[in-house]
Amino acid sequence: MDNIRGGSVFENTSRDKYLRFTATVVSKGRFCFLLPLILLMIFLLPFTVVAQDLTCSHLPKLMEAFHASHYAMKSATSTIKIHAVDQMIKRLDPSKTLLYESDLEKLKPLLLDVFVSAEKGDCTSLRVVYDLLVARARENEAIVKKILGPDFRSDKKVAMNINVDKRPYPKTMAEKQGLLKKIIQFQIENALPTGIDLATAKSRQIHRYELQTMRVVEQNPVQLIATSAEAFARALDPHTSYLSPKNLEDLQIQMKLSLEGIGAVLSSDTGFTVIEELIPGGGAEKTGLLKPKDKIIAVAQEGDMPIDVIDMDLRDVISMIRGKKGTRVTLTILRRQADRQDRFNITILRDQIDVKEQEAKITYEIRKVGGRQYRFGVIDLPSFYGGEKGGKSSYEDVKKILAEARRQQVDGIVLNLSRNGGGLLDEAVRLTGLFIGKGGIVAVKDSRGQVTLLANGSAAPVKEYDKRSIVASPAEDSRALYMGPLVVLTSRLSASASEIVAGALQDYRRAVIVGSDHTFGKGSVQSIIPLPWDLGAMKVTTGLYFLPGGKSTQKTGVMADVRLPGWFLLEDIGEAALDYPLPAQAIAPFLGVRGNAVPQWKSVDKPLIATLMSKSQGRVAKDAKFAKIIKENKEAADKKGIIQLDDYRKTMKKENGGKENETLPEQRQKAREQYAPFVNESVNILRDMVTLGAVTP
Repeated sequence: MDNIRGGSVFENTSRDKYLRFTATVVSKGRFCFLLPLILLMIFLLPFTVVAQDLTCSHLPKLMEAFHASHYAMKSATSTIKIHAVDQMIKRLDPSKTLLYESDLEKLKPLLLDVFVSAEKGDCTSLRVVYDLLVARARENEAIVKKILGPDFRSDKKVAMNINVDKRPYPKTMAEKQGLLKKIIQFQIENALPTGIDLATAKSRQIHRYELQTMRVVEQNPVQLIATSAEAFARALDPHTSYLSPKNLEDLQIQMKLSLEGIGAVLSSDTGFTVIEELIPGGGAEKTGLLKPKDKIIAVAQEGDMPIDVIDMDLRDVISMIRGKKGTRVTLTILRRQADRQDRFNITILRDQIDVKEQEAKITYEIRKVGGRQYRFGVIDLPSFYGGEKGGKSSYEDVKKILAEARRQQVDGIVLNLSRNGGGLLDEAVRLTGLFIGKGGIVAVKDSRGQVTLLANGSAAPVKEYDKRSIVASPAEDSRALYMGPLVVLTSRLSASASEIVAGALQDYRRAVIVGSDHTFGKGSVQSIIPLPWDLGAMKVTTGLYFLPGGKSTQKTGVMADVRLPGWFLLEDIGEAALDYPLPAQAIAPFLGVRGNAVPQWKSVDKPLIATLMSKSQGRVAKDAKFAKIIKENKEAADKKGIIQLDDYRKTMKKENGGKENETLPEQRQKAREQYAPFVNESVNILRDMVTLGAVTP
């Protein structure tokens, strides 16, 4: 679970092939939190009543508010400030291609001075930082233009370490030139299969670095203040962050899955805003005139002149396209035909959009054993969404799906949380109740040591827990419960709220957990605290959560009962691999806080798990798809992050076959095909549970 009212665990732990945002808007939600009065005073008094950007004068109170709200980090120690400096450098040069090693020695004291002086509202050091960044960006642009001159040749033997964390900063200009040359060769190799010639690929690379320079120049010293706030927040723990107004809006959209806009997924490609996908039912799709890969080159609000958006930052373009339901926006589109470029305007009526791709869904699998046919339901739940009365709710959607599954007379259910990175705590608690009925699901411990148990239905505390408060959701109608055989599919990507659900079902011995080894290991709770006057919000770690058995999933995750091969290399995926994770803790178990005197399901025991594991291992050993996964993981591990251009070229040819870049639906289909062996084996394990007759209630 990521938070009490919203969030995503993968903000900085993974990056898509394209930078994507949905061109939509959601009306600002209300976040209700019980804040200490002193925190409200810290926050509200220093600000003027006029909307403004985050300024240096805000930083002292903002830093103070982070400490006042945080679960563990209550004061700005020297260690936290040093961590803030490190986080700032990562944000300024995430690829380690901009700065020299010697630059770090110059920047570290300057940035430390920023966080020390910020307590007094003094950010003058950021001007020196900004000037250095601009100089280095212009230097990179010049280096790239020289590399891509007439003498440029591809070297198939060139190799590069793609693990940035294990790659050093360049010490000299010669080292930087060598690094940029390697990167450019890989970038060009990535572009050629899309059908463009070498000259065009070179031109695009040059423009990409011109844009990089432009973005650095645009990030003036004032904007670096927001970067400083983000770095300071990240120095407290991996999930505390400062949310700018745009980031806050994106997070609200992610949590609600119901939004207003034109209904298009956009990406940025060498200065152009590109339509990647049209959302079914959205205004853009309803026109019948737009297609994936169309480029948006200008945007006009109703009654206004169009504004050129070529080379504009993608976030800024999306802000212009988003708008309230019932309003209109006009886009100027550039479309490449076989022998020409077409340019035309299209006016779109903004409307309410449902993001169907992230909703819970069910599919059905058939297995035949001993002349009998079994029907199993597979529920795919990518996130725990919700948060607005009358809006989308993962709990309500799964409740409806389970009702459908009962009508279909399924023999068992697989709950697929393997791609679920978290979401809303309330949704996770109520959803778990659909599988166990009454009972405590999770405990949250705050910075004062107060423990609150979150339960479904009546859960009167026994004497041992008298000092703990209990928050119980309404008892679930018994007709809505599913008490049949249950498997939960997880992975290292299963985090936060999905770990609560999987961990609670495991502690109650309600389900068999299937996965590669363990889940992500995010056992902390975040609260969203809006800042006044449209300054954004703080996302702050305010507590740790604990499973019914008393353990936290922090850093360790939920261990799989039946282990499958890893989907990919797992070394750098998980809470323990992030910067400054909080340590794990434990509390007394609260499995006794349960209204069910006797479980309504057949408990999963160790002998059953051992049998299921043995049967699964036998199948996996004979499965060609798993054999390929194991082989590819071993080959990748042996390379230790080093990839050779010739190998990369062969992989690109094998995957793309010289065709144009895949569309988002095609990429999703490929992802489903990659996940298929794991889903299939989960169904096989479920079949074994049923045919063994050990879990029939």
